Amino acid sequence: MENTLVEKTNILKGKPKWIKWLAIVVLVYLLLLAVGVISRGFNLATAEHAKVLFDFASNPVIALIIGIVATASIQSSSTVTSIIVGMVAGGMPMAIAIPMVMGANIGTSLTSTIVSLGHIQNRAEFRRAFSAATVHDCFNLLAVLIILPIEMLFQPLEILAGHFAAYFRSGASVDIAVFNPIDASLQPLLGLITTVFSFLPDIWDGVFMILFGIAMILFVIKEMGRILKKLMVGRSLELMQKTVGRGPISGIFAGGMITVMVQSSSTTTALIVPMAGNGVFSIKQVYPFTLGGNIGTTITALVASMAFTGPMAVLAFQIAMVHFFFNLFGILLIYSLPFLRNLPVIVSEKLADISMKNRFFVMAYILGVFFAAPLIIIGIARYF
Repeated sequence: MENTLVEKTNILKGKPKWIKWLAIVVLVYLLLLAVGVISRGFNLATAEHAKVLFDFASNPVIALIIGIVATASIQSSSTVTSIIVGMVAGGMPMAIAIPMVMGANIGTSLTSTIVSLGHIQNRAEFRRAFSAATVHDCFNLLAVLIILPIEMLFQPLEILAGHFAAYFRSGASVDIAVFNPIDASLQPLLGLITTVFSFLPDIWDGVFMILFGIAMILFVIKEMGRILKKLMVGRSLELMQKTVGRGPISGIFAGGMITVMVQSSSTTTALIVPMAGNGVFSIKQVYPFTLGGNIGTTITALVASMAFTGPMAVLAFQIAMVHFFFNLFGILLIYSLPFLRNLPVIVSEKLADISMKNRFFVMAYILGVFFAAPLIIIGIARYF
């Protein structure tokens, strides 16, 4: 009786494949909308506090932590790096801006971790989704642990980016604006949802928008998984495997290109995590795809740097190039050393195993890594 009822309520049962693919497109749009709602909710609830954080940047360690917290709060590494580009043009020391940009890389991976919660009701799916989400965190943390000390001692990124900036942007006078069709299509609904919640006092409008966005993600991921299981067979699965899952280089390229198109690495990783949860891709296939997202997201900061003219144009372009080189060299360095290459995968799978034993660990991980621990470090560092 129960199975018969489920079949009757499944409106897509027996429908042509193109209708199911259209449903996937609509669900992807709703997923992007949900990420946007969460981002705007974070912005409304914490943006002013996040921006105040920039005033506390007094040394590289604090700058790194500020980059993490600000990006996790605003939920857009593109926004944070664009702000940093502007602050460098306004006089922020490069030695402070560089670790702040590195921190932005870590903070942006919060979105994919939240998206993985959409699979929490299915143990096997959640394990795959959570490990696919946290592999991005683990890689970015490892890249910072390796590259930041080298940068503090010898400044290779600052020097190399400085040469590029002096060559390409000396005396520049270019002003570029980029139209993002995906963002433009989301803005009307984001504005409507923001208006609906605007009657709530103080930060509660942002808090309830975050909760609403998470609820949307839970619904979208459940429906997308059900439809993808039927669609991702035969030629469809083979095509996806060729574009994303063929190998590391192909995966990095696919992740980079998709991120350039949507101008958001958070969106890119949010799209791939559900596919990992549903078994379409393994964590070792998702891993290079998310790294491509790291490269693709640097384009936004490069474009933002083009808005500056005169002497400040060189500094703005320099910090944008630092962001690019940090991600590029992080990938080259970690992938070229076998003992480092699989470390993010191993750690993320261990985290997924722990989360399976205790679901409260997931919330502790999110709050601890992206908010509590960084803020505690900032508080301690202020006294030294």
